[in-house]
Amino acid sequence: MLEHQDETRAAYDGVVELYASMFTSQLETQPFARNMIGAFAELVRATENLRVADVGCGPGHLTAMLHDLGLDAFGLDLSPAMVDHARRAHPALRFDEARMEALPVEDGALGGVLAHYSMIHTPPGELPALLAEQVRVLAPGGLLLVSFFGTEGPDPVRFDHKVTPAYSWPVDRFAELLAGTGLVTFARLLHDPASERGFLDTHLLARRP
Repeated sequence: MLEHQDETRAAYDGVVELYASMFTSQLETQPFARNMIGAFAELVRATENLRVADVGCGPGHLTAMLHDLGLDAFGLDLSPAMVDHARRAHPALRFDEARMEALPVEDGALGGVLAHYSMIHTPPGELPALLAEQVRVLAPGGLLLVSFFGTEGPDPVRFDHKVTPAYSWPVDRFAELLAGTGLVTFARLLHDPASERGFLDTHLLARRP
C-alpha cells in the first residue's frame, strides 16, 4: 500500500496550483454532485453530530462548502502540498496530512465522512481496508458520501488518470464493498457527464446503522 500512496502523494504535490485552478470552482457547473453534497449535509445536520471529515480534501474547497452548509468540517489529505494550499486558502478551517487507512480520528466520532473522488487511485484489493476505516470513525447513524468514476462493465477498470493511475468501478460492486463493512447504502446517483473516457459520475450515500 505504501508504494502506490507515495507515488500518488508525489504526483499531487507536483500539480497543486494547476489542480486548484481547475477544480475549486468545478461544482458550479456540476448540479448533480453539488446537490448530493447538499443532501449529505442536510442529513448529517439531522443527526445533530455536525463533525465531518472531508477525506482526500485536496485544495479544501469542499471542506469550505461543508462549513458553509453548517457543518463542523475539517480536511485530511495525503499530499502535504495540498494541505498547505488548503490552509492558505481557508485559514479559518482545519487541515491535516493523513493517510486514508489510518485517519487521525477517534472511533465513532463523526457525523459524516465525505470521500469525493478521493479513493479512485486505490487498487481494488486495498479498497475494503479504506472503507472500513471510514466506518470506524463514523458514529452510529453517521453518513458516508463516496463519489467515484462508475463503469457499466463487470469489473473495476484501471485507467490513466491525468495525475496518476486510477480505477473506475461498477456501481453494484462498490455498493457490495460498502455493505461488507456494515454500511447501508440508501441513495445512489449516476450521471453521464459526456466525458471523453465515457465513465459515469457516481455518488453513493450510505449510513452506519
